[in-house]
Amino acid sequence: MAKGAAKHGTEKLTDQLVKECKEKLLKTKMDLLNRVKEAREKLDLGEKGGDEADQTMRLLAEQEMLNLNDRLRSQLFEIESALGRIESGAFGMCEETEEQIEVERLRAIPWTRLSIEGAEIRESVNRRYAR
Repeated sequence: MAKGAAKHGTEKLTDQLVKECKEKLLKTKMDLLNRVKEAREKLDLGEKGGDEADQTMRLLAEQEMLNLNDRLRSQLFEIESALGRIESGAFGMCEETEEQIEVERLRAIPWTRLSIEGAEIRESVNRRYAR
């Protein structure tokens, strides 16, 4: 790390870091796919008959599984997008500020599209328009 980078806390995006992030993305992707599979198998094991209470519990479980599936699908989309950015060479650049995303942020959340500053800007804009 260069002296200037150490002072400002902006470590350079290296090939090693990109490789590290790609491995984490692929591992997370496999974990998510396994969770989807397990949730689906768990839901399929439920009996179809029963009284109203049983049917209500089954419907609630199905709804919970659908909500989980939506969240997992959204996470998978973000991971696939990050893998695409690695392939295209755009990985690590903030969509909001067009500056490099902080290295520690990429290590923690390799699928992120925003730097800390970019996330704050986007949150501020979303809050303003949510009213």
